[in-house]
Amino acid sequence: MERGKMAEAESLETAAEHERILREIESTDTACIGPTLRSVYDGEEHGRFMEKLETRIRNHDREIEKMCNFHYQGFVDSITELLKVRGEAQKLKNQVTDTNRKLQHEGKELVIAMEELKQCRLQQRNISATVDKLMLCLPVLEMYSKLRDQMKTKRHYPALKTLEHLEHTYLPQVSHYRFCKVMVDNIPKLREEIKDVSMSDLKDFLESIRKHSDKIGETAMKQAQQQRNLDNIVLQQPRIGSKRKSKKDAYTIFDTDIESTSPKSEQDSGILDVEDEEDDEEVPGAQDLVDFSPVYRCLHIYSVLGARETFENYYRKQRRKQARLVLQPPSNMHETLDGYRKYFNQIVGFFVVEDHILHTTQGLVNRAYIDELWEMALSKTIAALRTHSSYCSDPNLVLDLKNLIVLFADTLQVYGFPVNQLFDMLLEIRDQYSETLLKKWAGIFRNILDSDNYSPIPVTSEEMYKKVVGQFPFQDTELEKQPFPKKFPFSEFVPKVYNQIKEFIYACLKFSEDLHLSSTEVDDMIRKSTNLLLTRTLSNSLQNVIKRKNIGLTELVQIIINTTHLEKSCKYLEEFITNITNVLPETVHTTKLYGTTTFKDARHAAEEEIYTNLNQKIDQFLQLADYDWMTGDLGNKASDYLVDLIAFLRSTFAVFTHLPGKVAQTACMSACKHLATSLMQLLLEAEVRQLTLGALQQFNLDVRECEQFARSGPVPGFQEDTLQLAFIDLRQLLDLFIQWDWSTYLADYGQPNCKYLRVNPVTALTLLEKISREMKDTSRKNNMFAQFRKNERDKQKLIDTVAKQLRGLISSHHS
Repeated sequence: MERGKMAEAESLETAAEHERILREIESTDTACIGPTLRSVYDGEEHGRFMEKLETRIRNHDREIEKMCNFHYQGFVDSITELLKVRGEAQKLKNQVTDTNRKLQHEGKELVIAMEELKQCRLQQRNISATVDKLMLCLPVLEMYSKLRDQMKTKRHYPALKTLEHLEHTYLPQVSHYRFCKVMVDNIPKLREEIKDVSMSDLKDFLESIRKHSDKIGETAMKQAQQQRNLDNIVLQQPRIGSKRKSKKDAYTIFDTDIESTSPKSEQDSGILDVEDEEDDEEVPGAQDLVDFSPVYRCLHIYSVLGARETFENYYRKQRRKQARLVLQPPSNMHETLDGYRKYFNQIVGFFVVEDHILHTTQGLVNRAYIDELWEMALSKTIAALRTHSSYCSDPNLVLDLKNLIVLFADTLQVYGFPVNQLFDMLLEIRDQYSETLLKKWAGIFRNILDSDNYSPIPVTSEEMYKKVVGQFPFQDTELEKQPFPKKFPFSEFVPKVYNQIKEFIYACLKFSEDLHLSSTEVDDMIRKSTNLLLTRTLSNSLQNVIKRKNIGLTELVQIIINTTHLEKSCKYLEEFITNITNVLPETVHTTKLYGTTTFKDARHAAEEEIYTNLNQKIDQFLQLADYDWMTGDLGNKASDYLVDLIAFLRSTFAVFTHLPGKVAQTACMSACKHLATSLMQLLLEAEVRQLTLGALQQFNLDVRECEQFARSGPVPGFQEDTLQLAFIDLRQLLDLFIQWDWSTYLADYGQPNCKYLRVNPVTALTLLEKISREMKDTSRKNNMFAQFRKNERDKQKLIDTVAKQLRGLISSHHS
């Protein structure tokens, strides 16, 4: 029962499943029926399903048949209607075909026109699109064309700006075009080209200013000179403010528009041509000479390109090299002032340019760099000036050089460069200038002294007298009262030397101008230089004249007179220096002039030379002495040579009337002493081995002539018999031998009041031996008459006895 119920239940489930599958087959698309059928085959009731399927098909067929039977009449009617419509449709088709043919025939032209219109519309769209694209590309092309034009005209900085706009603004809008890619690829090359060309322009500029630095410096120094001239004019009026030109005024000469696009600024010439200006016309400013636009453009270009540091390093390196070239002086610079001027102009030009670059650019050069260059320039310039100025022997050239150095220093000081070392060096050059002045004045003094006639200056009129007095401070009341013609006591070299000393002082004063020295320093410098002139140069010149071989006694006497008057004029030289320096002599540390000492020394040298000259003249006369020492004749007059000598001495001492009394007395005493000494030497000279009493008598006459000259008072001022004392030694010696007063001499020898106090035993023995030899020689010759010569033998014995006693005196004296 249960099994039957189970079978019945399974049969119901199967039937329900089959019913589901059939509904699914009926409602599902044919393409998707596969899975449904698979489920049938997967089951075990395949046969029963097929039966169900056949039953369902038959049911549908019966329904279809019923449907068709229901609609059959309508279907027939429809077929009949359709057959009627087919005929009508054929007609309509024929009409449409005919109409289409006619329409195609009639519309062919229209189709062609429409096709043409279509092409035109297409072209119009293409043109419009092309115009739009070209409008987008034209600014790019215009900018590129502008870029090429700017590069062609060497407007590199604007070209770089154009290139930036082109790259960042215009090219991104048309970046998909091939020509844009070409431009983009070419931009780095254009930048490098601009960079190279601007650097080339900078090199041309640097080379140009190197060649024209002297012109720039000359212009700056002319402006400084003009300012100094104006300052000197203004100094005469009360004013407030600085003497020097302000730095702001100095920079006005370099007002240059760095962004100017004028043809002048666009030309990278560096130096513009300026015709030479006349001295009385306005000096052109440096902005008329220098175009700095290449520097500015190159600086901006490198700054934009991010290579400013490279540019700064290159510029500074090149300018350092140029500085070294500028600071290298030419080997012959010392020969002319133009050599120094060109050297200074180049240095000034270099630093004027650098100073302008410093103040018109931001960081291209800095103060530290300028100061470093200036320190190097200062040391090299000072070294060069020390070296080359040492070769200069012309004081005028040294003075001109000093003025040039002062102008050089003042010019650079206007631009803020420290120049104290230059003024310190000028103090060194001042010493050299003094030396060159001394050498020049040595020649001047030598010419004055050589050309002088060493005669008192004669004047024949009041005008001539005032002229001399105007040249030399001389006052003599007695001379003023004398009628014309009259003579000054000094010769022409006195006013000439005096005026040359004043000229020397003026020359020293010229060098001290513009050195920023105080009046005391100027006064000290002038006095020291003048002292050197007096104590060294003039003194040497006077000494050389005094020591000349052909100098005469008259010249020496006049030199003494001249130096006496020059010595008196020293106080006027002191006053002269005081007047030009405004420093009173009483001021502390004021140097005194040594002129008095100089002229005293020269006078003493002249006096000594007079003494020497007199002695030489005496010696020359004595060389004419021709004594016959073996003569037996007794003379009755003085020797001719001695008479001439005495006459010469009388005339010489007559010239000494203008000399100070002491000088004349000393000269006369010196001459007499020298004459006495020379006569003594003549008498005792070793070559004279024998001497007769007759020759001694002749010698005594000559000595008496000398004594007579001494008693006559050739020079006033001697006390009685003072001049005769020069011959006292000779007189006592001759008296001893002529009077043969040996007993008195030997008895009184050594006593303070003895008669022959001035006779030396050695001298007496020498002369006695000469007489003894002569007597012995005569005795031998006359031996055959010996019996008649008893007196002579006795005298010979006496001589031997006296000689023996004299030797004893000499021995006792030495012991």
